Amino acid sequence: MKANHKNILNRLKRARGQIDGIIKMVEADKYCLDVSTQISAVVAALNSTNKEILSAHLKNCVSQSLEKGKKIDVNEKIDEIEKIIMKLSK
Repeated sequence: MKANHKNILNRLKRARGQIDGIIKMVEADKYCLDVSTQISAVVAALNSTNKEILSAHLKNCVSQSLEKGKKIDVNEKIDEIEKIIMKLSK
């Protein structure tokens, strides 16, 4: 992975901490909408992290394939990105 590992790990650890907090909220029988709000925050954080990883993939892996002139690699990378975009848009 070509994304900034330290940044990605920090984001994921923060999301893990948020999830731990949500678990405690559920165990403490907190108000449903408060729990839902926190879940939405974690989802947004993970989506943002995913976008950063995908951006790094495009800037590094795909551009390397283009520079090497490997059309098959480029097409494979495009297919991979298309599959991810389709999953994200569901």
